[in-house]
Amino acid sequence: MSRIPQKDPAILAYTIRRTFILLVSLLVAAVVLFVLLRLLPGDPANALLGVGATEQQIEAARAQVGSDQPLATQLVAFLGNIARLDLGTSFVSRVSVLDEIGNRLSVTLPLTLLGFTLALLLAIPLGIVSAVKSGRWYGSAISVMSQLGIAIPVFWVGILLVTLFAVNLRWLPSGGFPLRGWSNWGEAATGMVLPALTIGLVMGASLLRYVRAATLDVLGSDFLRTARALGASFPEALIRHGIRNGAVPVISILGIELASTFLGAVVIERVFSLPGLGSMLLLAIQQRDYPNVQGVLFVSTLLVLLIGFAADLLQRVIDPRLRRRSEGSA
Repeated sequence: MSRIPQKDPAILAYTIRRTFILLVSLLVAAVVLFVLLRLLPGDPANALLGVGATEQQIEAARAQVGSDQPLATQLVAFLGNIARLDLGTSFVSRVSVLDEIGNRLSVTLPLTLLGFTLALLLAIPLGIVSAVKSGRWYGSAISVMSQLGIAIPVFWVGILLVTLFAVNLRWLPSGGFPLRGWSNWGEAATGMVLPALTIGLVMGASLLRYVRAATLDVLGSDFLRTARALGASFPEALIRHGIRNGAVPVISILGIELASTFLGAVVIERVFSLPGLGSMLLLAIQQRDYPNVQGVLFVSTLLVLLIGFAADLLQRVIDPRLRRRSEGSA
């Protein structure tokens, strides 16, 4: 019991430092996003104008969107709005960008989490079996199937699943989402099955490789042999000592894969015609709707940074060696 207070200050100090890094990274990302969008050809005011707009109409539109102001003034206004959680109003639909992103996230986040959960359910047990039984034919077969899953493009997996379960068997819809959203729970959940399964299969194949590699490292470790020498059975030694040590490198990979799953949901949403964040971004780019483009990219960046932040903290909680390293650096 005396060790717990000694560990908590190290975790707290690391959390404070990591939070500061998160805020600085978010600020830098916002500035880079603003600059890159302003480097694109054209003017944001063009989204409000027709083909035959007069010079007076152009100037009025530029004053309305603020593009007539110096870039420094626009940047300060942009950062100030973000600090107030105000992402602006769409040039085209005149709807609050934050409200629209919230509606779209109700599709993208469940899709991402469902697909990632399915990937974990596939990758963890199969990866452990593939490592423990690497000398058996089914251990090698699992490894080969994971390599095949990594090589197949995610959109092709989606098309194959649609062909099998929607076109041939007619068990599930081929795509789309109910207009009433999750208020029509049954139809919404059914529409998520094939997209989540597509993400789960492709991401699970990638995660399985990392779980297998981490398990092989654990199997050859000294602490596992010591536990066996002290009388522990192989399953007991693997569960009590191996999984915790093997989870540390896998967690960092999980953070990267979860972020990739969230960003990769754009492709899946196009394949299955889902009204998520990806379709909002593509439509905003086509319409040159700068507030929507800025809002979607900023929120996506924020979520990716938060995923990395959570993965780093979880590593420190699980592995005492990282906590001691944090104490030494402090």
